[in-house]
Amino acid sequence: MSDIENVLHENRFFPPPREFQSQSRLSSEAAYQRMYKASIDDPETFFGRVANELPWMKPFTRVLDWSQAPFAQWFVGGQLNASAICLDQHITTQGSAKRAIIWEGEPGDTRTLTYAELHLEVCRFANVLKGRGIKRGDRVVIYMPMIPEAAMAMLACARIGAAHSVVFGGFSAQSLKDRIQDGACTAVITADGSFRRGAVLPLKATVDEALTGLTGVKNVIVVQRAKNKVAWTQGRDHWYHDLLSRASSECEPEAMESEDLLFLLYTSGSTGRPKGIVHTTGGYMVGAYMSAQYVFDLKEDDVFWCTADVGWITGHSYIVYGPLANGATIVMYEGAPNTPHQGRMWEIVDKHKVTIFYTAPTAIRTFMRWGEEIPAKYKLNTLRLLGTVGESINPEAWMWYHRNIGRERCPIVDTWWQTETGSIMITPLPGITATQPGSATRPFFGVDVAVVDEAGRELPANHGGYLVIRKPWPSMLRGIWGDKERYVENYWGKFKTMYFAGDGARRDDKGNFWILGRVDDVINVSGHRLSTMEVESSLVSHAKVAEAAVVGRPDELTGQAICAFVTCVGDVKPDDALRAELMEHVAREIGKLARPSEIRFSEALPKTRSGKIMRRLLRDIAAGTETVGDTSTLEDFSVLARLRADEE
Repeated sequence: MSDIENVLHENRFFPPPREFQSQSRLSSEAAYQRMYKASIDDPETFFGRVANELPWMKPFTRVLDWSQAPFAQWFVGGQLNASAICLDQHITTQGSAKRAIIWEGEPGDTRTLTYAELHLEVCRFANVLKGRGIKRGDRVVIYMPMIPEAAMAMLACARIGAAHSVVFGGFSAQSLKDRIQDGACTAVITADGSFRRGAVLPLKATVDEALTGLTGVKNVIVVQRAKNKVAWTQGRDHWYHDLLSRASSECEPEAMESEDLLFLLYTSGSTGRPKGIVHTTGGYMVGAYMSAQYVFDLKEDDVFWCTADVGWITGHSYIVYGPLANGATIVMYEGAPNTPHQGRMWEIVDKHKVTIFYTAPTAIRTFMRWGEEIPAKYKLNTLRLLGTVGESINPEAWMWYHRNIGRERCPIVDTWWQTETGSIMITPLPGITATQPGSATRPFFGVDVAVVDEAGRELPANHGGYLVIRKPWPSMLRGIWGDKERYVENYWGKFKTMYFAGDGARRDDKGNFWILGRVDDVINVSGHRLSTMEVESSLVSHAKVAEAAVVGRPDELTGQAICAFVTCVGDVKPDDALRAELMEHVAREIGKLARPSEIRFSEALPKTRSGKIMRRLLRDIAAGTETVGDTSTLEDFSVLARLRADEE
């Protein structure tokens, strides 16, 4: 099998702004090289030192045990508590009065919690859980809106040693039921409803439907948020505020072994069976703590807004555990980015004086579609650092973000990582790295990453191949819940001694990494293996295109043909002339080889609730086959229905 061909070229470089560099946590290339070399050459000494920056209840005796590879054990013999790391260490200092959470509801209501107040609420919530018989080792589902109680629930579970399994509050009853059953969960924490685009989503009703026929869940704790009417099962259902009013505010944290389960987080499986990713306490907390500190250059007065939901790994690591372990101030927002108007995000940035803004490329492309005149209405002068997470960001979206949100003064950290990795793996460091639009640049400390061919041999610069990680890292997944064999096969089966991320990538001659998307999405056209991401980037670089998704469909002559699904900007009306124009634009930008055989226009693309385009569904549509596999993460099923209707 040939390498993945590199057809997209990007030559723009942006060095760190001098003012930012002069005040950054790391400000020299030599410092990065020295730390990175130490983290790769002697990871046990390096990570042992980082781990000891956290408060341990009992010191660890060994940093890494890799004798049962690929099952790692980090910080063996040590005891700690994730809730204590996020809260207790700060309330014994002047940090107790510092803001921990600034919350904005979709209707405009706000709350602010200091570290002392958050600590008190978490302790009371932990006592509520203990009072309902929930104990160390139990699994608890959290099915919540983006309200402070969602973070409190996570920290309360961690405090008593119960593992949480957060399920995004937009998932269907069946998706929720599957996750409850797989994790053998004994309790559900939810809310009556949540606000989304001006409407109330009835979460409690979804929980009731999910629990039909299940006997293992003994407690459903309900936060009153939307005050919508709910059904009630006596003995099982309990109002959060009633239980909290009787709970003590004193709760000592459980001393957890480093390898004790902290949480399960489910990802979609192509077979239709979700995978419960296992993350344990010590290594995950070290990875989240260190990456939040260095990647976002956290300072004492920063206000950090990660726009993800806590139901995703990004929310776990960079709303809750990473920032709070560092004593940072975080912003949480409940609602949609266009409610009640399309400038809502920038209104919140100005209102709460946000300094660090971390969002997804798909959100940026949506902002692009709405027009640059929207953010132009806002000051955005408190922002000092921008970030992206999720899919690879195409260069034109990167440049739009740089100009219209960062106002050409904010570094952008384009981060690559996964639910399975637990924390950021490849990223610029904002005071050091000269960034390039579309490149995640270089590996983070302790991450031994490479691009290899089918046989596992490292490829030279500018050859596309498989992205692998060659050494264990602290925040790595410890397995798939209840299925060791599936863990070994899914992540270590292809290259045996190397973790295979499922993504393609290339490393350029400067050592920067370019993520080419899922290898499942690579298209083989007449023997040439092309990255869909590069063709998509070319399409989006056209002034009339807001978003594009490219897939392959079977072709008798070429093996596969390139099929593009395109969403236009603003009021552009797609027609055959634009279709021909776009085909020639791709041919001119990256070569005739990559010219789409077919372009289909669509008002929207099928996406997961975290904003990733579901290309496998588009592959089914392009090929004219029935949709199979797990669709529980699909945000809007009507998008799929409209695309299907367009086929007919």
